Amino acid sequence: MPAIASGPFAARPLLLLAALVGVLLTATGGLWAYYGTVVFFEVVRAGWVACF
Repeated sequence: MPAIASGPFAARPLLLLAALVGVLLTATGGLWAYYGTVVFFEVVRAGWVACF
């Protein structure tokens, strides 16, 4: 029975993670729609090159 009582509290981090992923995907889609695919991929490529 204790496992059932602690269920909602254990799900909170997963819910926050899912919300964060949703926000990131929404931001990515918005930037893609605003700037277009060429600029979007150019920015991603430049960021990737800057990391290495």
